[in-house]
Amino acid sequence: MKSQILASLSPELPVLIAGPTASGKSALALAIAETQGGVILNADASQVYDCWRVITARPSVEEEKRAPHHLYGHVRYDQAYSTGHWLREVAPLLSGQRPIIVGGTGLYFSALTEGLADIPPTPADVRQLGDTLRLQDMIANLDPATKARIDLANRARVQRAWEVLDATGHGLAHWQDNTAPPLLGSDRYQGIVMDSPKDWLTPRIAQRFDHMLKGGALDEARAMATRFDPALPACRAIGVREAMGVLQGDISHEDAVESATIATRQYAKRQRTWFRARLSKWQWVSSATLANS
Repeated sequence: MKSQILASLSPELPVLIAGPTASGKSALALAIAETQGGVILNADASQVYDCWRVITARPSVEEEKRAPHHLYGHVRYDQAYSTGHWLREVAPLLSGQRPIIVGGTGLYFSALTEGLADIPPTPADVRQLGDTLRLQDMIANLDPATKARIDLANRARVQRAWEVLDATGHGLAHWQDNTAPPLLGSDRYQGIVMDSPKDWLTPRIAQRFDHMLKGGALDEARAMATRFDPALPACRAIGVREAMGVLQGDISHEDAVESATIATRQYAKRQRTWFRARLSKWQWVSSATLANS
């Protein structure tokens, strides 16, 4: 299976690999880089932060030595970072060594291949107010067009949409409809989606977080204990709250694994739904088949 995928790819075009967490996309990216050459670029919002390598499943130091990796762990834990920041950072990397862009943040891929609206920065007081509001209250204030486009179960996405509307007077959908051309048009890249059914993915998620807790996640939590702030995007990464709970003696190892597995499974479900809706024309690859090849 892996050899068939590699044979189908043109070494001249960028490769974009999307998939749910724990679906094997990073391993595929590394195989492509080692076989055909290229530089691996991160497209996962949680993996940009410098405080979490183990908890967010960033490539290991050993993996980073096997191929060039960029946009991983380069952002301070308390630094603001948005899709716009990512797009500006990835833009100059597209013209160098052949990029292999891999991650699970769908908005990064849509910004890259569909364009990103040039929305004015959100004032600090608007963001602070948004932090205090209930999810349902923010949803109730959104315009219908925006509500139809975003994941209403994702607080970060809802709050961002609410902030845009409050700060600019125009809904997020309005800004998206007035978007500049994308950096990568449909004929300038090869897109792959990791097809990862729930019954295959869930056991991998549980096993993965168990290994994380035993393999460095608690050390990361300990290093961040005095700086931990659940309001920061960096501290909202799945697994952070659970690792902190184990470290502080609030929950057991087993309960932490169960809690993180449930949260990750729910997130993976939202990812799969988004990918099916927005990336249906990409090449879909079976994670299970690839893992066994």
